Amino acid sequence: MNLKDKLLAHKIYLNFAAIFITALVVSNLIFQKFFSWNPFGLYDFELSVGILPYPITFLVTDLISEIYGKRKANKVVTAGIFASIFALIIIIVADGAPATQWSPVNNEIYHKVFGFSSIAVFSSMVAYLLAQFVDIRIYHFWKKLTKGKHLWLRNNFSTVSSQFLDTFSVLILLCSFEVIEWNLFGKLLLNGFLFKVLIALIDTPFLYFFVYLFRKKFNLKPGEEIQLIEA
Repeated sequence: MNLKDKLLAHKIYLNFAAIFITALVVSNLIFQKFFSWNPFGLYDFELSVGILPYPITFLVTDLISEIYGKRKANKVVTAGIFASIFALIIIIVADGAPATQWSPVNNEIYHKVFGFSSIAVFSSMVAYLLAQFVDIRIYHFWKKLTKGKHLWLRNNFSTVSSQFLDTFSVLILLCSFEVIEWNLFGKLLLNGFLFKVLIALIDTPFLYFFVYLFRKKFNLKPGEEIQLIEA
């Protein structure tokens, strides 16, 4: 790979990392709003809007795992942890700052919207750590077992397994901290898991498409990874 291609590959990797971190942080900030969705009248989902950007994180880590390797995927996951902690510190400081009398958002409204963010970030980070590292490990297990073939298999096996772990873990913690009532646990677990499985199936063609573009652009063989310069 020539220098120009190496620089392009590194730039793309940074952009993927930025998308991943943004999706992760935003999902923790908007989670308190819930919505209903009934696709084609088949099933009535009741979900937190925080779930909308979250599947993007798994698509991005699978794509990074496929193209850049396990170490680079783990680095993005670790960066997401630090970004979440930093966002949490900012939220806590802002919550503690007294609002002026003319402030469009007063102390009560701000705290109501962001007051549970610390619990959400903590719960999400615990679940996220488990799920993302499991996702990457399962992905590379199947990649090695199939010798780089059957991309759909490792994408869906890793995502479905890790998404269930993520949904289960974060709901356990949110219910334990009394952010969500326990009587909603079973319903939200089923809704969240089914939604994530549906998204995992939908994003498989996109994964194939992006992997195809990468392999064509950088002349990669099936299972071959781009080796970026280690920091």
